[in-house]
Amino acid sequence: MWVNKRVFLGCVLICWMSVTQIFGQEPVMNLTLDQALSIALSENPTIKVADEEVMLKKTANKETWQNLLPQASISATLDHTITAAQMNLGGQSFKMGQDNSNTVNAGLSISLPLFAPSVYKAMSISKSDIDLSLEKARSSRLDLVNQVTKAYYQLMLAQDTYNVMLASYKLAEDNYNIVNAKFEQGAVSEFDKISAEVQMRSTKPAVVSSSNAVTLSKLQLKVLMGITENVDLVIADNLSNYENTMFASLVGEDVVDLSNNSTMLQLDLNEKMLQQNIKLQRMNFVPTLSMGFNYQYQSLYNNNINFFKYNWANSSSLMFNVSIPLYKANNFTKMKTARIQLTQLDWSRTNTERNLKTQVESYRNNMYASTEQVSSNKENVSQAEKAVLIAGKRYEVGKGTVLELNSSQVSLTQAQLTYNQSIFDYLVSKADMDKVLGNDISIK
Repeated sequence: MWVNKRVFLGCVLICWMSVTQIFGQEPVMNLTLDQALSIALSENPTIKVADEEVMLKKTANKETWQNLLPQASISATLDHTITAAQMNLGGQSFKMGQDNSNTVNAGLSISLPLFAPSVYKAMSISKSDIDLSLEKARSSRLDLVNQVTKAYYQLMLAQDTYNVMLASYKLAEDNYNIVNAKFEQGAVSEFDKISAEVQMRSTKPAVVSSSNAVTLSKLQLKVLMGITENVDLVIADNLSNYENTMFASLVGEDVVDLSNNSTMLQLDLNEKMLQQNIKLQRMNFVPTLSMGFNYQYQSLYNNNINFFKYNWANSSSLMFNVSIPLYKANNFTKMKTARIQLTQLDWSRTNTERNLKTQVESYRNNMYASTEQVSSNKENVSQAEKAVLIAGKRYEVGKGTVLELNSSQVSLTQAQLTYNQSIFDYLVSKADMDKVLGNDISIK
């Protein structure tokens, strides 16, 4: 059902962009996080490569168990004897054949393994390899979800920053207009006018820079989503909408559960495959049994090429072949190598688990810190807004200075940027922690 929804969403997107291009309009997509993830999981080439890798492993598994099926072959030979070999035995000589004659031989061979323990173990390894490829595909999806989620949040941060800087520029422009009007009336000095103008002009580059950041963030998100068309992304969302979810989604558990972590699961599957490989090497010491059937149809020493006038004779045989391995030095070396690799994997797993637990603890601490900062930064924004109003009123009645006016404006801008940044830091830390914990997403 989830896949069908992704396919339907992709089809709607393509049709909609085609219609808008026909009418000469640049398509605009109103995007949500769920839609971005759905399109990315459907269109990103990395996911398609991972899915093809799973199909490749499944095909290899079929190739493994097909070694237990019978093998049949048909062969035919035509031997033209120019001069037959001559043998001397007891003073007498005789030819082993006939000069200028044709010998024709056609045969059917069928072989069937009856007991092949190495093939059975190879089938188990192949199944584990399929599980490993499935987990790697899941890891690719988790990684893509993490990248798309953070790119979506980055675009929101860029848009909110642009809105803050645009509002700051608008406020500086309004202040300049007020100061300039008073200067023209002779109510304030030229210094106040210059200070207000400098403040306004110094804000303009930040507006342009934040606008460029929005454009770059959109391009990055489009690349991750696999969108190559000329479409403009519009996100009707902002970071402040996630403030309430920050407090609701805090995890108070001290125990780190890595049971769904993709890296740990891949290490477990690799360990399972190494253990199976050791068992496979042991099968090199086990006898094997196979059966073979051979049927031949032949004609000897014919003087012409007309096959229909040959004298044909047939023969058949049924054979059982038992192979008992006695000694092969590299079998012992291979088993020792597999055991060393298994020991290395155990140490690697221990080290990886420690590092992952440290990462989760770090992400949790960042989330708690960001939550505390949001409460403080929100109050700072409220106080900064009051300060701007007070400074404006004081300046209008001649009680304040233009420096107070500019300082209050800078403080408000900084408070708003810090507030947005704290929410962004929380969301990024949560996205990274979800990836480490292996939390699968559910597209609504």
